[in-house]
Amino acid sequence: MKDRISAFALCTAMAALAGPAFAANTTSLTHTLVLSDLENPWDMAFLPDGTMFYTEKCKGLSVRLPDGSVNKLLGMQGTEDDYASTAEDLFCEGQAGMQGVAVDPDFAENRQIYVYSTSNMTAPGTNRLMRMTVGEDLASVGDRTDIVEDVRYKPEATDHPFGGPGAHNGGRVRFGPDGFIYLTTGDTHFGEGPQSPTIIAGKVLRIDRDGNAAEGNSPPDGFDPRIYTYGHRNVQGIAFHPSTGTPITAEHGPWHSDEITVLVNGGNAGWDPRPNVGGRGACPDDYCGYSPNQMEGMDRYERAAFMPMTDLATYPDAMPPIWDNNGWSQGTSSAAFLTGSEWSAWENHMVVGIMGIGFGGTPIGQRIDVIELNDAGTEVVDVTEMTLPMEAGRFRSLVLGPDGALYAAVDQGMIHKLEP
Repeated sequence: MKDRISAFALCTAMAALAGPAFAANTTSLTHTLVLSDLENPWDMAFLPDGTMFYTEKCKGLSVRLPDGSVNKLLGMQGTEDDYASTAEDLFCEGQAGMQGVAVDPDFAENRQIYVYSTSNMTAPGTNRLMRMTVGEDLASVGDRTDIVEDVRYKPEATDHPFGGPGAHNGGRVRFGPDGFIYLTTGDTHFGEGPQSPTIIAGKVLRIDRDGNAAEGNSPPDGFDPRIYTYGHRNVQGIAFHPSTGTPITAEHGPWHSDEITVLVNGGNAGWDPRPNVGGRGACPDDYCGYSPNQMEGMDRYERAAFMPMTDLATYPDAMPPIWDNNGWSQGTSSAAFLTGSEWSAWENHMVVGIMGIGFGGTPIGQRIDVIELNDAGTEVVDVTEMTLPMEAGRFRSLVLGPDGALYAAVDQGMIHKLEP
């Protein structure tokens, strides 16, 4: 086990030295610390006046008002009692907990928000998308309705050296320009999940505000009609091209090849961690995403050949990624587009947050990359690393605020504001 960890740590350290082929950075940024002393802030969503809803993975949902004050709205089991209300079925474990949040585009009329969280309402647990109504004073939430109740959750430990309970939940919630909700889900270390037509794991769902399949979804015959794309590993980033409106995902790779993928309605992202696929044999717990022999003596290209992130040999019609982080896996977690002329040469460029952490908590490769796409949004033209005016962190969420600034939540407990 120690040798495996050492090999992985070496691989990750080499990734930090090699890294993407960055272009010169010519944009300077100013920095404001918006919130600190948080516990694993996971996502943010804004009202037009700058009011910011945010989640903390193991605590709950809160809102920061424009004057800087904070109201704690909905706590999870075990949280302190200063939340306006507590949902005892909501819990955190490992990577699971309260994650994505989105504001209804018609919030001014219906005051509704959407929150994704892990629940034990049905054993052994599921990930759920909840719709709630925010009080007029922004001090409470109520009228909870679980519009998606069946996103798979991983409750048990495994024989793998990684991925205990709560692994790989996806968790990003975004409204697309088409008015529908896009919900990303992870494979939960369940080999059958990503390619399954009915198990909601390793999917991107496209649904209406009641949780029903969006009009126009076209998954393969026999698939759950809510499925927009399938065959994913762990999508934690989704954003929409400013010109075309096309959804584009950012996704964690399996010790290689973080990916950015332009989604195609009904498309397969090509991740299939089942045993006996593509020439593989048996794997622990029937999940080959962390096959032990990947650790010994393989470089990232050999790992990619053995356990491809997008398996185009098995699934030749799979959606090909447009970026793979030069074959490295560094925890590409979140995505947004920089819109507004204040961003100058970076206007309409995509940004991705990279968590980049090695064994023992060593920060390696933590950064924000600015990715220039062609006009059609189908190819990467250039990649630039942001020169940050503050210490980097595990960039869990990137959201463009209504003021045009980029807000960045880091696992270390802070939310930053970056302006050009």
